[in-house]
Formats: sequence, structure tokens, C-alpha cells
Amino acid sequence: MLVITEHLAVPDHEIEMLAMRAQGAGGQNVNKVSSAVHLRFDIPASSLPDDYKTRLQALSDQRITSDGVVVIKAQRFRSQEKNREDALLRLAELIRSIVSQPKPRRPTRPTRASVVRRVEGKTKRGDVKRFRKKVDY
Repeated sequence: MLVITEHLAVPDHEIEMLAMRAQGAGGQNVNKVSSAVHLRFDIPASSLPDDYKTRLQALSDQRITSDGVVVIKAQRFRSQEKNREDALLRLAELIRSIVSQPKPRRPTRPTRASVVRRVEGKTKRGDVKRFRKKVDY
């Protein structure tokens, strides 16, 4: 059971993990040991609340496929167990990022003083540019 918040958890059977050989440097050991972990989490088939599912799928994250499957490859560590924990932690972080719903932005108007300051700055800048010109008698 992957605990996201105190009210939200993802059951283990919804998370698919596959061990594979890691890429990159590692000497002879890298060719023998399957230490990298490939985590797959199907958003539509999960037990998450529907609004969480839609927010997760709406994220523009490269780890989420067009089918709504989160794919996380963990190969930072040399041991498979640490990579497994790392993948689960990254999935929990991804889900935690959408748990709190952002407040809707209310459009505001600039204050009169800020408008005046802006216009005064523009006229001053215009004066500076105008005084740089050649004087025409």
C-alpha cells in the first residue's frame, strides 16, 4: 500500500513493477544484475477519485502516456530495492502534486495610482528620447 496522504493511498496491485538492466556505466556488474525498476501505474483503472484522475491526466508531464499510464524508470541506485523505493516515492510525489486543487485566479484591475505611475514613466522615457533628437530651429 503506497500512502500518498493520510486520506489517500494506492493499493499495491494497481502498481506494476518490472526489474530490468540499468543503462550507463557500472562495469561488468551492469550486464549481470537487473537493478533498474520500471514502474507502470494505469490512471483510468486506478482507485483514485475521478477528479484526481482528470487532474493527473491533464498534467503535461512526459512520464504520462497518451493512454493515461504513468511510466517511471528508476535507475539512480545500484540496488534494486533502493530503485524500487525511489520509483514509488516519485509516483507518490506526482500524485501529491495534484491533490491540492489550485485556487481559481480572479482577474484584478490595476489601481489608479499604478496606472498613473506607468503613464508618467512612459512620458519621461519619451521625453528622454525626444531630447536626444537633433534640434530643429
